[in-house]
Formats: sequence, structure tokens, C-alpha cells
Amino acid sequence: MKVLQINAVVNTGSTGRIAEEIGNVLIVHGHESYIAYGRGRAQSTSHLIKIGSDWEVYLHGAYTLLTDRHGFASRRPTENLIEQIESLKPDLIALHNLHGYYINIEVLFKFLKNSKIPLVWTFHDCWPFTGHCTHFEHEGCFKWRQHCERCPKTTYYPKSLVIDNSKRNFSDKKELFSELPFLNIITPSRWLAKYVKESFLGHYPTHTIHNGINLDKFKPSENSISPIIDTKYILGIANIWSSRKGLLDFVKIRENLEADVKIVLVGLSEKEMSKLPKEGFLGIRRTESVEQLAALYTNALCYVNPTYQDNFPTTNLEALACGTPVITYNTGGSPEAIDEHTGFVVEKGDVDGIIEKIKILETWDRQKTAKACRKRAEEHFDKNKQYLKYLKIFEDLIKETKSGHSIVNEHPHL
Repeated sequence: MKVLQINAVVNTGSTGRIAEEIGNVLIVHGHESYIAYGRGRAQSTSHLIKIGSDWEVYLHGAYTLLTDRHGFASRRPTENLIEQIESLKPDLIALHNLHGYYINIEVLFKFLKNSKIPLVWTFHDCWPFTGHCTHFEHEGCFKWRQHCERCPKTTYYPKSLVIDNSKRNFSDKKELFSELPFLNIITPSRWLAKYVKESFLGHYPTHTIHNGINLDKFKPSENSISPIIDTKYILGIANIWSSRKGLLDFVKIRENLEADVKIVLVGLSEKEMSKLPKEGFLGIRRTESVEQLAALYTNALCYVNPTYQDNFPTTNLEALACGTPVITYNTGGSPEAIDEHTGFVVEKGDVDGIIEKIKILETWDRQKTAKACRKRAEEHFDKNKQYLKYLKIFEDLIKETKSGHSIVNEHPHL
């Protein structure tokens, strides 16, 4: 089986690492793995195909800023990709994030519709069925159930300076994405699967496969972080910090904690660190060191994820794997990571609720809690188990396609 994955990045960030891990599973089981990507420079165990140049990514970004037509530039890079697909002749194409300023969805999907190549599309956010945004939950906007227009998020990624083309984008996406004869959709959370079924893509088979992580790397660490942190601390991690990731909420949380409890935030820029209160906070820049992250998770009193928009954050899983309980807002699929033995869910914006749960966690038996967290990670979020489920879907879909039986309008679930 020869599989081509397409994603904005490879082997970096959450979606890039997921694509890489799926590729690793394919290779281990004797299949050929290719990954086409749009941005950055990557190392991978899969064969890599670069889509376009950095300059063309910048042009796509400028086009989006001026027209709000994200995904409708990069025509030449996409045509070149199609030539390589025709030469490669993959048995299946697995799509991930198609937003990211690197591909033309009109060119790509007209080709995919006519090619009859079986497709699996993993939705890491809501962009495939909205007219503009990647997440609608924070604004409580459900126009996509009927037809997007007058988008409240045009100034957010993928940002448009003036024009709102959400109505046109929605119509074009609906036309392009709705008539693929051999498509399965995968969502990392039950939360997102529910909304996919309410969208114009609801007629496709939709499976939920929770993300997996490397449990050999994310595990309880014996490394001490005492030279950096010499007191109890609450941990927060984000790739990009903003109010939507709960940065301001952490300031409120700290105001109501005991004096001997610090808040440690990972992923901050120098500018963000300079704006943190000087007392009770420690800011750490983004790190790719899994060993450092594992030590930070392991030694934390708990991991707090006050996110206002998310699908299924892998940081929750990493904390559990390191034996650390999680407190999260009731946002997207984030609550699906934990149970009553491994953390708490509070409503969005309920800072007092977070503080209350932190105090409760301090009364829990630390060793017993750590074992429960690790056990949950092993049972539900082991990458070797989770990404093997992709392989099963790939194989079944290829068989169905070869039989000539279109799967549209069927509704299987995992």
C-alpha cells in the first residue's frame, strides 16, 4: 500500500507530528509512506514532497490578507503537486490541514474528484466546513450550519484586513468538498465529530480517533527541575499564547493561590515574559526538548489548560502520561482526555472553579493519582495503538474503492 499524506508542515507542531507518526506506522507494517508539505524544512522517515516555495507561501498570505480567499491561491504549486501525484499513483491520499498558505483547494479537489483515489481527511479544526475560521466556539457562531456570512473572525487567522468573503468561501467549499465518491473523515474528538455531522459534510463516514503520543518519551521523569523551580507549581503550556489560550486567566489564578505556589508557563516569547507579574510566575520559552517537558510535567502539582478554543489538545495527554492530573475548561474535545480519577473539567472562564479544583488536587494521594494518570494514557492515548487505527481505515477504504462501491451517505463510526 502506497499512501500520500498532505499537511501544512511535517514532523513539527501537533499536526506535523501526527502525520509523521502515521507514516512511521505505515513503514513498520511494510507500506510506502509519502508526505507532501507546504512550509518549513523537515526531516522525516517518510519520503517528502515539498509543495511550492517560501516565497509562494508569502504570496498566498498576502492574497488572503487582501481578499479573504484563503486556500484559493498557490495554483502553480498545486498543479505541480498534482503532476507528482499522477506520477506517484498512491493507493490512498490522507489529508490533514489544508489551510496554511500553501495549496489551492479548488485545483486540488477538482483533481481528487475525478481521480477516484480514496481519501481520508483528518480534521484538526473546523476550517473545512466554515467560510473562514478554524474555530467558532469562542464566538458562539453557528452560521456554518446553514451558510456562513458576515464572519465575526475575519481579523483572526487566516486574517483578512478588510474584505469578508466568508459567504463565497462557504459556497465554494461546500461545492468542492461535498461530491467526493470515496472519502472518510477522521476527527480526534467526539466533540468535533458531532459538529461535522451537523455540517454540509455530514453525509460522509466519520470516525473518531483520539490523538496518540509517544509514551516512551512522555513518562514520569526522575530529572529534577529544582535549579529552575524550587517550590510547588502549576504548569501551563502553549505553542502560541493568547487570551484564547487562557493567558490572562493564569494571572487571575495566581492572585488567589497560596504564596508558595508558582505558575510556570512554557512557550512564551520574550515580550510576553516581560509582561508577566514579577511575583509568582516563571516564563519559559518554547522548547523542543521532550526530556525537559517530561520533567516539567512530572514535577508539577497539576497541568492547567484554560483554553477557550481547541479540538483535542495533546498537552493534556502528555501531562497524563507523565503522571500529572489535568484541569481544563469545558472546551471542544479537551474534557475527553480525563476522567474523575485524573483531573477536573470546569466551565470556561470559571477561574474560581480552577482554584477550587487545585486545592482539591492537593488533598489527593500523589502516587495513586500518578498511577491513574499514567494508566489512562497507556490505555487510551498510546500512539502505537491510536495510529494503527488509521491503517485499518486505510486498508478497508482501499478495498471498498476497488469494489467500485461509493461510500457517500453511509455512516460507520469507530
